[in-house]
Amino acid sequence: MSNNKILWQPKQTRVEQSAMYKFMEHCALKFNFGKAEYSNFHLWSVTYPDLFWAEFAEFSRLIVHEKPITIIDNPKKMPGANWFEGAKLNYAENLLSRNDDAVALYFRGEASVSKQLTFRELRESVRRASEAIRNKGILPGDRIAAVMPNMPETVVLMLAAASVGAVWSSVSPDFGTRGILDRFQQIEPKLILVADGYFYKGKPIDIQLKINEIQSELPTVSAVILVTYIGTADCSLIKNSILWDDFVCDTHEALCFEHVPFSHPLFILYSSGTTGLPKSIVHTAGGTLIQHLKEHLLHSDIKHNDIVFYYTTCGWMMWNWLVSALATGASLVLFDGNPFYPAPDALLKLAHELDVTFFGTSAKYISALESENIIPNTISDYKFLRTIASTGSPLSAESFDFVYDKWKSDVQLASISGGTDIISCFVLGNPILPVRRGEIQCKGLGMDVACFDFRGKQVINEQGELVCRTAFPSMPSGFWNDAGGLKYQKAYFEEFAGVWHHGDFCSETKSGGFVIHGRSDATLNPQGVRIGTAEIYNVLANLSELDDCVVVGKRNEQDEQVVLFVKLTDNVKLSPELEQNIRKTISVGCSPRHVPAIIRAVPDIPYTLNGKKVELAVKKIIHGQTVGNREALVNPESLDAFIGLV
Repeated sequence: MSNNKILWQPKQTRVEQSAMYKFMEHCALKFNFGKAEYSNFHLWSVTYPDLFWAEFAEFSRLIVHEKPITIIDNPKKMPGANWFEGAKLNYAENLLSRNDDAVALYFRGEASVSKQLTFRELRESVRRASEAIRNKGILPGDRIAAVMPNMPETVVLMLAAASVGAVWSSVSPDFGTRGILDRFQQIEPKLILVADGYFYKGKPIDIQLKINEIQSELPTVSAVILVTYIGTADCSLIKNSILWDDFVCDTHEALCFEHVPFSHPLFILYSSGTTGLPKSIVHTAGGTLIQHLKEHLLHSDIKHNDIVFYYTTCGWMMWNWLVSALATGASLVLFDGNPFYPAPDALLKLAHELDVTFFGTSAKYISALESENIIPNTISDYKFLRTIASTGSPLSAESFDFVYDKWKSDVQLASISGGTDIISCFVLGNPILPVRRGEIQCKGLGMDVACFDFRGKQVINEQGELVCRTAFPSMPSGFWNDAGGLKYQKAYFEEFAGVWHHGDFCSETKSGGFVIHGRSDATLNPQGVRIGTAEIYNVLANLSELDDCVVVGKRNEQDEQVVLFVKLTDNVKLSPELEQNIRKTISVGCSPRHVPAIIRAVPDIPYTLNGKKVELAVKKIIHGQTVGNREALVNPESLDAFIGLV
């Protein structure tokens, strides 16, 4: 837990210049919900969601065709609430509303690959790509898939797909063959966008033979669009392939936008798949757009002409979130490759070079900077940087200290938490509130978030389950090919009837902030006391002997034992003295109940391709169970070391 110390307080000028403040003042005056302060504003937004979302749609200048009959039919209907019924819009039209010669996309890749597109060039590229996919017979609702680096062509074809009402789904090129097929075979795409390869630590990795194998298992694919990135593109290696430049041939047709219902499918994203076949989660055009606009404009304080960076791959929901920021008129920085190549300060130098105003990354990246002894404020004063965002896993209190001591003292550190399931956040940052050590600043507007105990009662300053009590626009419309919605119902609504159960173990503080303690399905339960794994990770982060660790529960006849696996730093051995120090650190920093009964050393810790620690897979192995879909891991071989270890 944090000590509740305030590390940053926004200056009054920043508060008053923020869209959050302006919109809150406007709503307080118009709807008379009391004093214009965030707690009142949030309560009003979840009490009257129809008024809040309708007013925000107007405030954000959402481009909507045909006025909605209703904003929401029933906020208590979960799942199945209907949003903006009767309205029609197009996601791409909203993202391409700016059309001038300012830079829209900055692209930086390994091996000094560099490119940029202006807003006018981006719109023109989408026009040509849109016409090309129409010529391929793509209709609204058809799926277009991508195995791509985070580069401009990926953004262009996604927007082109959205412009015609097609459904987009993408994965990172470092996914294995089986991992890609487990996803794309479910959705049966008609077109696939691929690159000839990608770079990792300066080395080009050709994926064309892998792509040929994949497309042979996808009979619905009529064409593979091949982008030259590493310089080896060869259509003879991939059946039914066509080079990007030949595909987006020059035409003179005007850019047209298919106006679709608010609930029309836009994106299909996937769960990690570490415990079974990945769930194909369907996100809607209107719900995704208005939720992202709210998070960008209000919570992230992103403004017209800002420069926004988020370190992400195309297989993570943060890529979709990042691209949506085009709707604010901001410029995006796309980066592909290893964030520590050619040196650990690579992204920090990039942020300095491009005058980034919003820097998004993962908790793991921030802790890695600290462990590598990288001091950001010796590289630059980051004059234009207003917000640093972190997600992917809980951000430790020590990482909060690092940001303010070693990076920038006058910056909003926005720890955010949500997920692929909702393509957005439940709890996140707020430019008009203070940042407290170790805490996420607030609940998202329009998100009726609470912390429930096992009885389904709200608790404050106690650990419990993260839930959302009423519907919100970015709820998925369902899972692909889920007849009757049974899998969807089981995934989120089985624990508490009529309430979204997210699966995060959390606590809500008296100040209105949140602390995430890890996934609740990986929560430890020794002596009947539930313990979040993040608490243990946080206190061990300062031990120089440990490079990484993972903690799980092992069942025995009477109870559950806490088992800690550690990856040691170079030339360190797991001695009895080190074990004693680890146990003492956990006992003092957490409690005696947190102390592991068993500590074992392993050569590596398993992570998903999106950078999330895989506790459940380790837990299955130590209980003698088989872990399926290892393709979802960046280092699947690491699991072998856990077999028979305890």
